[in-house]
Amino acid sequence: MMRRPRTTTAKVVENSTDSDLSTILISDEDSDEWTPAEPKLKAPTTTAGAPAVPGEKKAAPKRTVKPKEPKAPKQPKPPKEPKVPKPRAPRKTAAERKTQASKVVKVSRTSVLAGTKRKNIDEGDDDKAAENKEEKHTDCGPSTKMKKERVSFIVSEANQADMWAGEGSSLAGLIAKKEEVEDFTFDEPCLKKQKTGGAFLGQPSALPSSTANALMNELNMNWDFIEVLSTLTCVERWVCVNIIRLLREENTVPFMVRYRKDMINHMDADAVRDVQLVYEELGTLSKKTQSVIQTLKKDGVLTVELEQNLRSCRSADQLDHVYSPYKKGSKLTKARRAKALGLEDAASLLMNTPHTLDLRTWVKPGTEGLSSVEEVSTGVEHILADLIAKDPETLAYVKTLCENSFVTIQSSVSKSALKEKEQKSVQDHTKPGAKQNKKMDIDKFHLYVDFTSNIQRIQPHQTLAINRGESLKILTVKVNIPDRVKNEFTRWCIDNRWKPKTFAREEHWAIVRSAIDDSYKRLILPFLTRNYRTKLSSAAEKESIAMFVSNLRRCLLVGPVRGCVILGVDPGFRHGCKLAVLSPTGQIIHTDVVYLHNSGQQREVDKLRHLMMTYSCTNVVIGNGTACRETESVFADLISRRCFHPLDVSYW
Repeated sequence: MMRRPRTTTAKVVENSTDSDLSTILISDEDSDEWTPAEPKLKAPTTTAGAPAVPGEKKAAPKRTVKPKEPKAPKQPKPPKEPKVPKPRAPRKTAAERKTQASKVVKVSRTSVLAGTKRKNIDEGDDDKAAENKEEKHTDCGPSTKMKKERVSFIVSEANQADMWAGEGSSLAGLIAKKEEVEDFTFDEPCLKKQKTGGAFLGQPSALPSSTANALMNELNMNWDFIEVLSTLTCVERWVCVNIIRLLREENTVPFMVRYRKDMINHMDADAVRDVQLVYEELGTLSKKTQSVIQTLKKDGVLTVELEQNLRSCRSADQLDHVYSPYKKGSKLTKARRAKALGLEDAASLLMNTPHTLDLRTWVKPGTEGLSSVEEVSTGVEHILADLIAKDPETLAYVKTLCENSFVTIQSSVSKSALKEKEQKSVQDHTKPGAKQNKKMDIDKFHLYVDFTSNIQRIQPHQTLAINRGESLKILTVKVNIPDRVKNEFTRWCIDNRWKPKTFAREEHWAIVRSAIDDSYKRLILPFLTRNYRTKLSSAAEKESIAMFVSNLRRCLLVGPVRGCVILGVDPGFRHGCKLAVLSPTGQIIHTDVVYLHNSGQQREVDKLRHLMMTYSCTNVVIGNGTACRETESVFADLISRRCFHPLDVSYW
């Protein structure tokens, strides 16, 4: 039996409402692939008014003939259980059909043919027949079975709306199986999840209660830790709260800068590290305060007032200022000697009820310090001076006065250096080398022999140079505070802070004025000087480290010298110039020492020339250190004299 050639059939579906035609071409190959096991018994129904397509009548009988079985037919999926037919829904109006049709996605016919496969060529005829004979479709035959197995398809808007609008209960299940159009949105990124559940955003004003209680128990000071940290670092309070919390959770600075930008207000690593340093300094201050309190308690000199003063200190200088009179091995201060004599009550009466104070009642003949009214007055004066110098409000006011005044730092040659410079030395009894070195040291600080600068404008390198000169006992340094500060301070103390509460006689006012003057000269002025020097030194050291970091970064980022041998030179006088020959790949080839600044220089130059000729060194790198200028001049002279000819040598 001859094999029938394959033919391509076309099916025309005409919409009864619209005039446009939707034609779908399906090949016999696809039809054979999805041919059911039982032959179709029902002839297709032709819609009235539809134009006849040539070959369509012949194609219908051909379908009734038993088709050729494929070689490897695909196993159809098992049919699903038929759903219970639902009651027929009322026919929708034209407006509702248009609304429903607008929800269907528009696609081109080409994409429909490429994306979906038709299972039966007579499916369209069955759908058209369902409009005229809905009751015949309740009997589930082979065509209904194929409808349940076929994949979902999409047609044009008008045809889809009109075809499904008139379907009965037999197609209710197919309508419910429409594919839902997925909406893929690529503009909005997915929400990111933070690593730790405890991380938070926003601007908290205080630490959590548990963290705050733990921090308060550790510090046990009389000031707000967050407020002091914010003031010292010039960082907002909520940022300090977040940084403290992150640090206590053992987060590193790089982690905070990279992953917690919103919590630290987008600060850089250096700023966060400064906050961390101040936080650690305040913790160290708290621990030192606790140690001092325990020491004073063992010595039996701790009082409630002294403990409050110690816990109110906000810097190490203030703590030393309060604790220094009570250190072991130190002499008893004038105030402590007066208190030991029992004059503390007299000083309290002078400030609270001076009209009841009679100094003659405190005189005890034969007792040192109480033998006369003058000695009693001096003792009361020392106690008042000590109270004034340790009062936080008074210290804050005098610091404010200094900030608004022209405070200068001055350096000059010390008396010992001048004496050594002017002294005539005898050659037989002195060491010329030591004298020469001392003279050279004095010459190094010639810029600071008569140097004066404002505290707020002095440069860090100048501060470091003055400190070096002072440590070598070549320079003498002092801080000059104008007299206006003293006058304003005295007037404020008499009129406001240390004014007696009731009427005081003239002799009592004389004691108060003398105590204020003594407190300023003997106690407050040295405290201000130490405070200024400490701040300047600390700022200069931080700036020097930052400058070193900047220079090192610049050196490390310099482009490498490739493809040539390099001679590294570490200059020196006494121990010679250390040499290292590096290969083009950075490996050490040879090391040696030459003495270019001693006698026998020509022999050392020949040794250097032989070394450079042997390894073909064309680049010399001279280190920055002792004798670097002298070594540079030696190499410049050798290159100018063409000592390394034929090599073209240059130095860096």
